[in-house]
Parts: sequence; C-alpha cells; structure tokens
Amino acid sequence: MPTYLVEIPHSEKVSECKKVINVFLTSGSHIISHAHWGCKDGIHKMWFIYDFENKESALRAIPPLMRPDAQIIELVKFRVEDVHLYAEE
Repeated sequence: MPTYLVEIPHSEKVSECKKVINVFLTSGSHIISHAHWGCKDGIHKMWFIYDFENKESALRAIPPLMRPDAQIIELVKFRVEDVHLYAEE
C-alpha cells in the first residue's frame, strides 16, 4: 500500500490551532493520533505519514473543512540501485 505525507496548514492564531484539533476530533478521524505539529516552532502546519490505498483515500481521511488546503504527497523509497539508474537517465 502506498505511503502518503499529508500536510495541512493553518493560520498562526492560537484559536486556529485549536480549531484544527477540534475539527479532527469531532470528525471522528483517527488520523490525528498520527499527526505531527509545527506550531511550537512557528510553522503552523500539521503533518502525518500514513498508508492509504490511493490519494482519494487519503483525502477522505481529512475532515471536509480541511481538504481544500491539504497537500497529499505519495512517498517513495528508492534503493541505491534505483538511484544509480535514475541518475544515469
């Protein structure tokens, strides 16, 4: 199953940080238990890395209110051999 990095930005207001948390909690999405937050360092985004069937499945795990700003990126690991082949092309 593919692994995805999901990034959800929000404004720097403390009330917005709390809003994002509450939206996830009230939506019933279990993904929040896998979230990493940058707020304490001034980067107002949450990230999680999780396995989904596809990007659409990842999007459905995000509450509708957060979907428009979410970025979903498929993560791939390359073997050393793959990197060498890629560099040659």
